[in-house]
Amino acid sequence: MEDATTWEDDALAGFESRPLGVATLVRATVQPASPRGAVLHVHGYNDYFFQEHLAEFFLEQGLAFYAVDLRRAGRSLREGDVPHLVSDIDELGDDIAAATTAIEDVHPGLPLVVHAHSNGGLAAAIWASDRPAASLAGLILDSPFFAAVAKRGHRVATRAVPMIARARPLAVLHQQPSHYATRLLEPEGGAWEFDTTWKTPLGVPVRAGWLAAIRRAQARVARGLDIRVPVLVARSHSSGPDHPDNPLLGFQDTVVDVRAIARHAQRLGTDVTEAVITGGVHELSLSSPVPRAAYLHAIRSWLPKAIP
Repeated sequence: MEDATTWEDDALAGFESRPLGVATLVRATVQPASPRGAVLHVHGYNDYFFQEHLAEFFLEQGLAFYAVDLRRAGRSLREGDVPHLVSDIDELGDDIAAATTAIEDVHPGLPLVVHAHSNGGLAAAIWASDRPAASLAGLILDSPFFAAVAKRGHRVATRAVPMIARARPLAVLHQQPSHYATRLLEPEGGAWEFDTTWKTPLGVPVRAGWLAAIRRAQARVARGLDIRVPVLVARSHSSGPDHPDNPLLGFQDTVVDVRAIARHAQRLGTDVTEAVITGGVHELSLSSPVPRAAYLHAIRSWLPKAIP
């Protein structure tokens, strides 16, 4: 059983958190009295957990809510860390595994759904295929990072990345502002507040070691995985440039290529449901009200596959 004294009030009202090795586990302070299952949220690159409305949605479904801030991200950033840097996607899988083990300790026997976004979705898909938790009952992928939107002038020859990564893993291959993150903020017309040091409009540099690890993981997805629980794969209807002049900046995915998600979704496992959200942004749960409601409806309709 867990030691309740390890939990401390989180900076986000209504939540508490505790260290989980190099990661951080977060949970809603008030959970269902008799939850029928649990859910773990896994964030993406240049990201951390702040989506209170997503927690409220899952709590309304009778699920205990948890989130993990992965190593070198958000609450887990330590002095001297290079944000989000990993040399292998399995490092993020280790953090997901640690979080699911901690949840199983609190809720033995309860089925678990993992809700994972973008780069977290890439990591969660491979983890669920290779070494799923015994409690894993379903996987929700919100715009998984199976391929990036092509950015003119920032392409690095695929064959060169592994060589650069071996020689200079910290080499910055490209960096640009995240107009997507900027657009989400309330002062810019969005509806959200978040810590801009943990989800920064300046963007996070793409380093050679990280990019090599991600490309290896994406290649694995392209070859096909073996996820043996129901999977919901959700994506926007279109991708476009992450540029302030893009008139659809707030209504399409400007980070990942949704065509790659469409190509690879059915290669993940034997029970895959796809949801296409018209007008959805990269993190579908942060979309404007109509597509956000459509995304949450898709989850609600799919949940009985994982937790009857």
